[in-house]
Amino acid sequence: MPPTDRPRDHAGQGAATTVAAHRMRRRLRADRARQLADLLRHQLLTGAFEDGTLPHESTLATDYRASRNTVRQALDLLRAEGLVDRLPGVGTVVVAQKYPHGLDRLMGLAETLREHGRVTNEVRTMGPAPAPAPVAERLRVPAGADVLYIERLRRLNGLPLSLDLTYIPLDVGTSLLGADLENTDVFRLLEAITGQRLGHAEITLEAVNADAHSAAVLQAPRGAAVLMLERLTHLADGRPVDLEFIRFRGDRITMSGLLHRSL
Repeated sequence: MPPTDRPRDHAGQGAATTVAAHRMRRRLRADRARQLADLLRHQLLTGAFEDGTLPHESTLATDYRASRNTVRQALDLLRAEGLVDRLPGVGTVVVAQKYPHGLDRLMGLAETLREHGRVTNEVRTMGPAPAPAPVAERLRVPAGADVLYIERLRRLNGLPLSLDLTYIPLDVGTSLLGADLENTDVFRLLEAITGQRLGHAEITLEAVNADAHSAAVLQAPRGAAVLMLERLTHLADGRPVDLEFIRFRGDRITMSGLLHRSL
């Protein structure tokens, strides 16, 4: 290689090193911003900022030993989630609230959120329908047998919170046809109808993208992530009596529980 080409090679290597270092700094700052956003999110969702206003950026930078740029990036992440907003002359304020939904007790939605307001239900669809094979199997009814199918939009203080799809064996579900489903949890009605307490439930929780129908009903952006809770509830005698697929708006609910370690 001609000698005159070598300085250009060294210059190119130096430029590449500089770019790599810059990218590394950006990645590290993004990592730190995400970590800080996680800490701040927990605080604002648990009411740590009593007046609804976050401390000044400089105070956050000092408290969390972070740079101002990292703090700004963390607040941008929370703003993108719809949890905070920036108001001129005021600062960063909490503008949204996620409601806690416990996973360690078997309770209906109105029972779970009774301290946070009134839950109302819009019954969109209700009536007998042939059970799809997986539903029949899990509810232990004959394949193709009719079950009661219910679709409800559930609101908390008037805001759409969840879309519930429910399947109930028809011998139990028939008694629900005239019940006040708009203002009463299905759990309470099932206990009244059967004369039994509910015993236990098997649950699966995952994030899914909202389909066009769910997004429209929940007034959420199409394709937005929603929390999907699948729950099969049994009576105290072990009979499966309620299979639900519940899509929660992820920006309005947070799942929590108390777990004990056992091996």
